[in-house]
Amino acid sequence: MKYTAFVSLIFLISCSTQGLLNSNNVANNKTLDVQGHRGCRGLLPENTIPAFKRAIDLGVTTLELDLVISKDKEVIISHEPFFSHEIASTPDGTLISEDTEHDHNMYALTYDQIKSYDVGMRPHERFPEQQKMKVSKPSFRDMVIEIEAYVAKLGSKKPLYNIEIKRKPDFDNTFHPEAAEFAQLVVDVVNSLGIANRTLIQSFDIQSLIETKKRTESIRLVYLIENEKPIQENIKTLGFTPDVYSPYFELIDQEVVDFCKKKNMQLIPWTVNEVEDMKQQIAIGVDGIITDYPDRLMDLCKRLSIEVR
Repeated sequence: MKYTAFVSLIFLISCSTQGLLNSNNVANNKTLDVQGHRGCRGLLPENTIPAFKRAIDLGVTTLELDLVISKDKEVIISHEPFFSHEIASTPDGTLISEDTEHDHNMYALTYDQIKSYDVGMRPHERFPEQQKMKVSKPSFRDMVIEIEAYVAKLGSKKPLYNIEIKRKPDFDNTFHPEAAEFAQLVVDVVNSLGIANRTLIQSFDIQSLIETKKRTESIRLVYLIENEKPIQENIKTLGFTPDVYSPYFELIDQEVVDFCKKKNMQLIPWTVNEVEDMKQQIAIGVDGIITDYPDRLMDLCKRLSIEVR
């Protein structure tokens, strides 16, 4: 290829790429649901009240988090049903190892015992910017009560809560209850807090979503996806159309976008941390973005004149 022709081709490709982000395309995304993943994991210890408060301070729409169950049937905010070697230390300050983390099973610990573990001081290799502090895993109830009081004091808009049932069938009756009981415990605490109209329940686990659907009509459901199957096949397997389809962001293409629009499902990818990836997701037409760095996404929305809703 001659040099002039090569330069022309590069110019055309560049223009085409920029076209994804021109004013016409951005106009299709005048609003965006900004979801702080585990609060704001890139900035503060994950799934902790300080992380959720920081996310509120940044202006997120939705607090995204994970749920497990304690021995005394409290709904606890945690990504794993045990204390992860990446973030946790025992009550006496010993660092938990990968070999021993399953020994610190929250389904075998009371909430008071869970609160004695630290999950904020240990440096996180994947999130070097994360501010360190001594902090424990809260119950969902305690977190919501504190966040609701916090936004009332600030005069801020009340957030949505996107809460994940972390169930693996192989872990039933060892690390958590079976799907029906798990779903009931989560629905009960949401209803008792009076936040059903601001709550979404998400899961990768189909049975958890089915059991949740049996127990509520007011809480929206989110199907989390990490497989590469066609979206039509995933929805058929689920057996009903969820309110939100939430795949890993690299799995989204125009077919997924079009199918979601056809079925009136919101499309909200996880977990998008790089600004260029955020731009591409906005350009293709997603309804929201889950990110460990809501500060980056909020800044991008401001620069693109996108309203956070």
